[in-house]
Amino acid sequence: VSQQPQLTKKRKKKTLRYFEETEDKQSKKDTEAIVVVKPKIKTPKRLDRRKPRNLTEKPDKDGVVIVRPKMKAPKQNLERWKRRNFRDSDPYPGEAPIPKDRLDRYGHGAQKIKVPKRGLRGERLQQVKSRSIFAQKQAARAERLHDDEAGFLELDEAEKEARLSQTEIAAAVDVTSATKYFELQLSQFGPYGINYTRNGRHLLLGGQKGHVAAFDWQTKRLHCEFNAMETIHDVRWLHQETLFATAQKSGVYIYDNQGIELHALTGLDSVLSMEFLPHHFLLCTANSKGFLAYTDVTMGVKVAGICTGLGRLDVMCQNPSNAIVHLGHGWGTVTLWSPNVKEPLVKMLCHKSSVRSVAVDPTGMYMATSGVDRKLKVWDLRTYKTLANYQLSMGAGSLAFSQTGMLASATGSIVQTYKDVCREAIVTPYLSHLCRGTVREVQFCPFEDVLGAGHKSGFSSLIIPGAGEANMDAVEVNPMATKKQRQHAE
Repeated sequence: VSQQPQLTKKRKKKTLRYFEETEDKQSKKDTEAIVVVKPKIKTPKRLDRRKPRNLTEKPDKDGVVIVRPKMKAPKQNLERWKRRNFRDSDPYPGEAPIPKDRLDRYGHGAQKIKVPKRGLRGERLQQVKSRSIFAQKQAARAERLHDDEAGFLELDEAEKEARLSQTEIAAAVDVTSATKYFELQLSQFGPYGINYTRNGRHLLLGGQKGHVAAFDWQTKRLHCEFNAMETIHDVRWLHQETLFATAQKSGVYIYDNQGIELHALTGLDSVLSMEFLPHHFLLCTANSKGFLAYTDVTMGVKVAGICTGLGRLDVMCQNPSNAIVHLGHGWGTVTLWSPNVKEPLVKMLCHKSSVRSVAVDPTGMYMATSGVDRKLKVWDLRTYKTLANYQLSMGAGSLAFSQTGMLASATGSIVQTYKDVCREAIVTPYLSHLCRGTVREVQFCPFEDVLGAGHKSGFSSLIIPGAGEANMDAVEVNPMATKKQRQHAE
């Protein structure tokens, strides 16, 4: 087979470019180096942004800028260079450590959730746990940004002897703060029990002879007012200002903020004291027969019922840090209860006579008790030992702690406040006030320098400088919450 000849194309002659025809050697060198001649004028920033990222420019002496391609360093050398250079500039790499005590102040128990390894429920619980841990760390780190501090009264020796009155304090403060001192004269249906909402915006009054009133105490706007036509022993707000519960003679009743009865817990009769656990949605009630009950307010179902066998239960408070209920008894003991256990967790002998009142501070580390023996004692709940023991003129009928650690006690018609009771020995009270009747209950208003006192002749709102927390967490409780924000939180 004869091979066919291969056809070859003739190559065209390559035309020489203009710089190859020239004999100027300097122009050849400049063109090979890709020379760009620029005047010594500052270019606008807009043009600088359009420069290619992979090119480097080095100006010459004559103003000639030579553009050369940028060399990329190997990844290993780059990491080695970072380790070598950033070691001196940042001696503490990574996130800053957070003290454990600061983290514990912002924990709500969601960080200790036991997450199952498999299933959709495990994934959701893991997301909830990770979000709660992140929120706890962020709140603890933001604590150093809280530069607002609560202010206290600093009196001279002569002023300490004279004792400032509420009228003098109201005259010295600004107009907005002066409106927080007021009195309600309600002498027909007293004595009155009181309760503030968790955000400190709304107030609930319950007279022993059946009078109930709920209103916004800052704007003085009344929500509802009615007479239950039977004895009322205690009143409590629930998780929102739209619901509250009253302990009446025939049972416990739940109303909305318009005064409409929503639910009747007739199985809980002769209830003397109540406490609402906001993080568990449980209403804790104690009656005159020694029966302690926990009711879920979302379903209206009794979760736990404990027959304590310790007689009349008219002294009760809760620990805000762990929701443990403290009960005071007639022979001087204080018991701690949980709905999971049928026996008391702790039983303490606090007084040699009947306990009249019990209060726990917001940190959950200190407890104050008062008895018929006219003594006021402060206890450390970590060691269950006495920190201070004070002798009063008569037994305090009601005790309350503020967010800053101040203690208020009601002895007869006199309301006294003490500063730093848990840290040092107190010689004289911080402030004192004489009410128009025997005081039944005292409570500090959250996030406000206000102390509320319900007595036989009505209600008194007192100004106590330094009692409220200056920095509030609007995610947990927001006094300025709108209707949509309240619904979203609920």
